[in-house]
Amino acid sequence: MKMLKLSAICAAVVLLSTSAAYVDRQHLNKRKPMNFDSGNGFAVLELFTSEGCSSCPPAEALLERIQKEAGDKPVYILAYHVDYWNRLGWKDVFSSPEFSKRQYWYNSKFTSEVYTPQLIVNGKTEFVGSDEGAIRKNLTSALNEKATATLALQGLQKTNSITVHYKLTGQPLQGQLVIALVQKHGVSQVKAGENEGRILQHAQIVRQFSTFPLATDGQGSQTIALPAGFDSENWEMIGFVQNTGTGEISAAGKTTVSSNL
Repeated sequence: MKMLKLSAICAAVVLLSTSAAYVDRQHLNKRKPMNFDSGNGFAVLELFTSEGCSSCPPAEALLERIQKEAGDKPVYILAYHVDYWNRLGWKDVFSSPEFSKRQYWYNSKFTSEVYTPQLIVNGKTEFVGSDEGAIRKNLTSALNEKATATLALQGLQKTNSITVHYKLTGQPLQGQLVIALVQKHGVSQVKAGENEGRILQHAQIVRQFSTFPLATDGQGSQTIALPAGFDSENWEMIGFVQNTGTGEISAAGKTTVSSNL
């Protein structure tokens, strides 16, 4: 039964990736500047992607461009490389079963298919990650919303770990604290699969993902293991507070990781 289920999932991924490729061509060729007129809201953009998916590189390139255009606006981009494409000919070096699990968790709430590239905004809305029109609409809406809480983060690197200090102010002071360590840039030469022969440029690669219960007063400290290859100059920390029931994200922030070594 498990093998049949996986085969069905792969078939759905291939089918939806084909339609995503059409969206890529329609929207990426426009190259229109994004509208970042906003209130005091924020936008957490979670992209589920894979080096084994031919429709994913355009989506990643689009989000990298959006991040540059956003400047200092509170736009937080995380690219999760899922592992279910690995069985189809190429193992994505950045992939993790944890990221696939997170995508399945989201899709149980959206009751949608699991596919790549899938983009989720503030845990509330999902659509094809290369659909620039949908990104424009949802990003503008998120930034114009009134933020009810703010999250401040501080990361301190130690010998084998990182200590995360956080403070949530406003309402609600509840939810789950999510901490992602993000590699800002990466390059891979793909030798098999749908992207065989291509050199892929990646941005905002989630390399480690941790969740913690939020302290009742909204502030505290947590310790996470130092991942292999961590580089404080080329990585950053993005955190957010998420309702585990609905998936909705109520506050977000980011910081660099300082070192006392």
